[in-house]
Amino acid sequence: MPNTIFVKKSRIPASVEEVFAWHARPGALERLTPPWTDMAVLEKTGLLEVGTRVTLRLKTGPIAYKWRSEHFALEENRFFADQQVSGPFAEWIHKHRFHPDNGDCIYEDNVEYRLPLSFVSSPAAGWWTAKQLETMFTWRHETVLQDVALHKKLAAKPMTIVISGASGMIGRTLVPFLTTGGHKVKKLVRRQPANEDEIFWDPVHVKINPRDLDGADAIIHLAGDNIGQGLWTNKKKRRIIDSRELGTGLLAQAAAAMNPKPKVFLSASAIGFYGDTGDRLVSESDGPGVLFISEVCDRWEKAAQPAVDAGIRTVLGRIGVVLSPQGGALAEFLPLFRMGLGGKVGSGKQYLSWLGIDDAVGALFHLVCSDKVEGPVNIVGPEPVSNLEFTRTLAGVLKRPAFFPVPAFAVDAVFGEKGREVVLASARVSAEKLAGSGYDFRYPGLEAALRHMLGKTGESLQQEEKE
Repeated sequence: MPNTIFVKKSRIPASVEEVFAWHARPGALERLTPPWTDMAVLEKTGLLEVGTRVTLRLKTGPIAYKWRSEHFALEENRFFADQQVSGPFAEWIHKHRFHPDNGDCIYEDNVEYRLPLSFVSSPAAGWWTAKQLETMFTWRHETVLQDVALHKKLAAKPMTIVISGASGMIGRTLVPFLTTGGHKVKKLVRRQPANEDEIFWDPVHVKINPRDLDGADAIIHLAGDNIGQGLWTNKKKRRIIDSRELGTGLLAQAAAAMNPKPKVFLSASAIGFYGDTGDRLVSESDGPGVLFISEVCDRWEKAAQPAVDAGIRTVLGRIGVVLSPQGGALAEFLPLFRMGLGGKVGSGKQYLSWLGIDDAVGALFHLVCSDKVEGPVNIVGPEPVSNLEFTRTLAGVLKRPAFFPVPAFAVDAVFGEKGREVVLASARVSAEKLAGSGYDFRYPGLEAALRHMLGKTGESLQQEEKE
């Protein structure tokens, strides 16, 4: 049985040197992994060089398996190739090619593969594999194009960036985005550092050595106790406040003590700052709400004052509901919606100020590089939606019904104060300051964002309704 050949080509408005370098840097494998896949990198012996081996753990449905591959050919700025050593295919050879064309790069993936013997005679298996490859490589090409374009637009010199919360949902995407762009990332960790790219800190006991931060051009502070995890007992609420107030104050003071000081201190906050806004559109000029989460965000932001007093450009990123199938609200909704058991929550009228994970990390990087932006900035998409609209759109993208509403009293009974403030409260938040500073959203519309991150290509819901 002859091998099947799959080819995907795209034009990237950047030089072959830029696109090839993106692939050669740390984090490329992570950026090229679609968020809807259940994959973990178990081992990687090097970067982009002949002989580098990678071991992945993947899962298809209930079946988990390992995939080992090895790079066997490379010519800088022209191509590199890897092949399966062991894994799900009878044979797999993947060639990555980079062709110059009038200053642009023609970016090509060429995959030659053969299905296992037991699947060779199955037309369904062949069709399914081809469809999966088309979906995956379409996502990859869009990601490379958009990442390279943003780095090229901002034209940032290589920076050293210190990040707290690097293991969180946003941090896990932000770190490889930065490293593939040529920046050096140092992660703050609460254990003994394993290498030179880690820095010890202990926000609970207020411990950090400011000299360990020397050379940092920027600090991005994302760490904080997970608000969505567990009930809001008095002990949990104290931990939520302390993790943000103490951690932010510690980092802000450490930044102020640095010589030279970092160019920017970007501290995360959240749109919970505004409380329950109903259908009123709020912006950075509005004050805090009256909810517990509003108090948390207000104290969180005030803890960054030492950085402001030291003359460091300080940005307070009020982050909205970040959508990713790998964590947060969307990951919690997906199992029910995939089973056709989703539905609106409460009245469904409450607003959700959302943005996709790639826009979240893109906006953070944009704010780091935008010298004239400071103070609070809403990191949300330009199109807030009601809970009912979100429900209908997600169900439509998944091609599932959504007939199982969750009444407000049930949310209140199960989650108490957390449910009322996080799930039932309305947050209609303006993205005007972020957009006005020059940030171009990758996916401003909810449906396109969901299709991209869930690997659901196809006609729009509007087109399907007309048919």
